[in-house]
Amino acid sequence: MAADLSQIVKAYDVRGVVPDQWDESLAELFGAAFVTVTRADAIVVGHDMRPSSPGLSAAFARGAAALGADVTLIGLCSTDQLYYASGALDLPGAMFTASHNPAQYNGIKMCRAGAAPVGQDTGLAEIRELAEQWSEQGAPAPAATAGTISGRETLTDYAAHLKSLVDLSAIRPLKVVVDAGNGMGGHTVPTVFDGLPLDLVPMYFELDGTFPNHEANPLDPANIVDLQARVLAEGADLGLAFDGDADRCFVVDERGEPVSPSAITALVAARELARHPGGTVIHNLITSWSVPEVVRENGGTPVRTRVGHSFIKQEMAATGAIFGGEHSAHYYFADFWNADTGMLAALHVLAALGGQQGTLSALVAQYDRYTGSGEINSTVGDQAARAAAVRAAYEGRDGLALDELDGLTVTADDWWFNLRASNTEPLLRLNVEARDEPTMAKVRDEVLAIVRG
Repeated sequence: MAADLSQIVKAYDVRGVVPDQWDESLAELFGAAFVTVTRADAIVVGHDMRPSSPGLSAAFARGAAALGADVTLIGLCSTDQLYYASGALDLPGAMFTASHNPAQYNGIKMCRAGAAPVGQDTGLAEIRELAEQWSEQGAPAPAATAGTISGRETLTDYAAHLKSLVDLSAIRPLKVVVDAGNGMGGHTVPTVFDGLPLDLVPMYFELDGTFPNHEANPLDPANIVDLQARVLAEGADLGLAFDGDADRCFVVDERGEPVSPSAITALVAARELARHPGGTVIHNLITSWSVPEVVRENGGTPVRTRVGHSFIKQEMAATGAIFGGEHSAHYYFADFWNADTGMLAALHVLAALGGQQGTLSALVAQYDRYTGSGEINSTVGDQAARAAAVRAAYEGRDGLALDELDGLTVTADDWWFNLRASNTEPLLRLNVEARDEPTMAKVRDEVLAIVRG
């Protein structure tokens, strides 16, 4: 296998096509590199339902054990269940998943003990360098004493921990449709929801890494059509959709309408600030203006950060934040080792809805104050050139503020947009928000004309 791993080692994780871009022999080297860089004498490893996941995770475990680390295999799990294990056991962890990517992909999300992130600047670059070196020169010499490999069940404890963080004991009965997309939500939801006053209507709970029903990416509107229809047909109070590794949760209201992840961020932030008055809340720069407004209204301090879980987690640790949210439906909790868990966010939504008599649409209306475009992707030949053209078009205009915290953000009194390059594809991603629909549409179309011109 070629020694250049730049195509599969991304900003936050490892991800690529199996076996074309990586395979079990390389997974074994990643395992060895992981324990070398983290200096771990013990780690925890989990995997999703993809056909290649059991073999890749077992190979990673062999590589780690060969260098003397004891490996605890927790088997099938969601990504946030792996973070739970890393936090509860205080061990570095590796999760084998490619989230919502198609079936032929797989990847590794890695963390240090306590679910602390491993990204490009926090160990991933060094892991890549070692794996590249060893793929050319041969595997490292094994330790004098190999580590052990053993199994452990964590789903029950994970579910109990989540339910200890949100009081659902007094909520009114709710009917909830859950679309697991044949991903790991089908594994975790039955245990987490067990014993709660919920009438659960399951959709696509069968674990199947070929995703026979739809792609397990609920941010794409095409993938929640079935859920929307089922919520209406069942007369349900709400619908929940999880992505492939079940670390993201997307919410649909009783009308079958999608609820903005920014509105969920604001709702959960208000609840967490009630528990932790005066706390800091992290939000990435493409969440709605509603989020910092609600945080301030509830006595908290909002902190704006770049997009991406490693940045959010670093900022949470640095600021002692109580909660963080991204518009991609990732939600981070101080009570969950600063890690992201869509399941805990879902429990907060259930508690908020079940704690009053109104509908979900009425409840979230107070948190959904502006009009957003959603993320619009444009395939471009030269990301830098098109982004520079957009900057040139807005630079120097009166009444505008430009910043480059993450891509280009342009802010006016009644609108803003952010244009970012994808780390993994030849795309520019545009998000626009305004105080009304006509303004949003005008700004969106103006920027897209430049990007695609």
